[in-house]
Amino acid sequence: MADPSSYRPRPGDIPDSPGVYRFRDEHRRVIYVGKAKSLRQRLANYFQDLANLHPRTRTMVTTAASVEWTVVSTEVEALQLEYSWIKEYDPRFNVKYRDDKSYPYLAVTMNEQFPRVQVMRGHKKKGVRYFGPYAHAWAIRDTVDLLLRVFPVRTCSAGVFKNAARTGRPCLLGYIGKCSAPCVGRITPEDHRELAEEFCDFMAGRTGTYLRRLEKQMMEAAEEMEYERAARLRDDIEALKKAMEKNAVVLADATDADLIAVAEDELEAAVQIFHVRGGRVRGQRGWVTDKVEEVTTGALVEHALQQLYGEESGDAVPKEVLVPALPEPVEPVQEWLTGRRGSNVSLRIPQRGDKKALMETVQRNAQQALALHKTKRASDLTTRSRALEEIAEALDLDSAPLRIECYDISHLQGDDVVASMVVFEDGLQRKSEYRRFQIKGFAGQDDVRSMHEVITRRFKRYLAEKERTGEWADGSGTDDSLADGSATDGSLAGGPATDGPLPAGDSVLDGTEVINGSLKDDDGRPKKFAYPPQLVVVDGGQPQVAAARRALDELGIDDIAVCGLAKRLEEVWVPGEDDPVVLPRTSEGLYLLQRVRDEAHRFAITYQRTKRAKRFRAGPLDDVPGLGETRKQALIKHFGSVKKLRSATIEQIQEVPGIGRKTAETIAVALAQAAPAAPAVNTATGEIIEDEEPDTTGGSSGEPVTAGVPDERRGQET
Repeated sequence: MADPSSYRPRPGDIPDSPGVYRFRDEHRRVIYVGKAKSLRQRLANYFQDLANLHPRTRTMVTTAASVEWTVVSTEVEALQLEYSWIKEYDPRFNVKYRDDKSYPYLAVTMNEQFPRVQVMRGHKKKGVRYFGPYAHAWAIRDTVDLLLRVFPVRTCSAGVFKNAARTGRPCLLGYIGKCSAPCVGRITPEDHRELAEEFCDFMAGRTGTYLRRLEKQMMEAAEEMEYERAARLRDDIEALKKAMEKNAVVLADATDADLIAVAEDELEAAVQIFHVRGGRVRGQRGWVTDKVEEVTTGALVEHALQQLYGEESGDAVPKEVLVPALPEPVEPVQEWLTGRRGSNVSLRIPQRGDKKALMETVQRNAQQALALHKTKRASDLTTRSRALEEIAEALDLDSAPLRIECYDISHLQGDDVVASMVVFEDGLQRKSEYRRFQIKGFAGQDDVRSMHEVITRRFKRYLAEKERTGEWADGSGTDDSLADGSATDGSLAGGPATDGPLPAGDSVLDGTEVINGSLKDDDGRPKKFAYPPQLVVVDGGQPQVAAARRALDELGIDDIAVCGLAKRLEEVWVPGEDDPVVLPRTSEGLYLLQRVRDEAHRFAITYQRTKRAKRFRAGPLDDVPGLGETRKQALIKHFGSVKKLRSATIEQIQEVPGIGRKTAETIAVALAQAAPAAPAVNTATGEIIEDEEPDTTGGSSGEPVTAGVPDERRGQET
């Protein structure tokens, strides 16, 4: 526990202007981000007598080891920078609203040649129109099923669409009139896009136009005695009305507004949002958060607005936002919302009428969500605390292991040997800090040696980070040259310094996989190996535990506990002991260790299967120097298979766009030298497919063809 006076800046050094400040802990991890109209006045509040601070604020300032700030010009800039830093650093003491699930949206992919209507979750994509969110995916599908009678827009996947175009036969929806079948040319791309735009207009609330038009067409058909057409139009009108009934009118005058309600107690807060478009409730969502800082209702509303509109723009930000309390001050927030929308946004508290009545409904939903959350959370918090205490007692630890790392080795009979590292903090998964390793020190199957290598590499990186950030107590550190080729300056071995995010799947210094993050940690982002665990768990018994302990001892690390969990009898092994620690079968501590071990096993075997699939998909074209994925696909598309490409002449290969004579000669030589692939096997029937070679470019979808690998071997994974 740090003394805030040890890092308190002098009042004269703090500017009296708007800005954003960051508190960091002893590991330089950002633990709190805040904004202020006057940095001097706001920061002075944190460095008063600890007895006068809110308990959570007191915990934050005693956990922190330093504070820094950035001056901005206006309060709006401070609001924007605060949101960016909270999203970037994920500080533990900030209010962060987290969904308990991923809400589904009704999406129309207007960025495609033939727009598709589908259910989408997760991050929003550019060029896609979203409606919702909805509480359940089946509610979206019911609505879409009704609307396809009137707006027969494409709903099929890309694979189904291409297959229908190839065969000239549409899918079932095309035959029953619920798809206009653009795949077989029944409708032009322009007409199909217009149909999709009409679908979007209807979902956006502009319903009256289409109902009146259909009613007029129905009357005209009846007058002309086209009774079958009139009956179809009548059914279309009924379908539209039924779809509209799913969202009753709650606000008059086709109002577009979002209503936000907050229910809170001393420890937690729940937020509920109703999205009203065209006077109808088009979506609902909710968040729950721990109140890890002293915060008012207005501040909770401000954080909710940042979460809700931080990455939205245009019509996604409504003209009117109704809230239970206004942020203080309200002008910067309103100006920020106006900037996100591109036109004026009204942020206010409803006082009377339909809007106030609807706000009361939203408030009741928030209260029910908080009550339900507390019912679940009370048991969850108690259980996790008891589990950590039981582990600490069983392993004779000084305190509960708040950060646990678990390691597992996976391979297929000695091939594609990989390892996983999963992280649990406070008994919960911390997926952003999961890591994957390729075993490089040796070939073959040796779980004990693999475990020693992985633990060594992981904690060498930790020691290198500790040295780089100046955390050595005696000023000494490890050698600059690491055995596994790791660089201590954050640069890639043999490559340029890394100053941007790497895509998931890229290998870094020691074969570690980057998971949802970048290598940069200079600004406090918890994305590398900078934070040590209190407990290392390995999947295995005495040999694996001894290997992990030996690796830590060789690195001079003696303050991290090690244990292993053996699958056979779920025994807990500790270093240097001949007998295991046996936890009761009903022990919450044993259950937590099992969850950690099973998660590490799942993560490792998933990575191992991915590597194996890539190896099986490798083909002779992969060995052609300078031939990228695009030109590989072009070659396969032009010739149909590697077999036909192998029999082609150099002149025929040159006919493929982007292939010159030199490249064509290289391809011909490589294919001539490569042995023909083993016969492909249909694993469902056992039939050997001999007439065509499989597409081995890695670009095909679905399961890889298994060639020359016995079924019994494919089942022996560890």
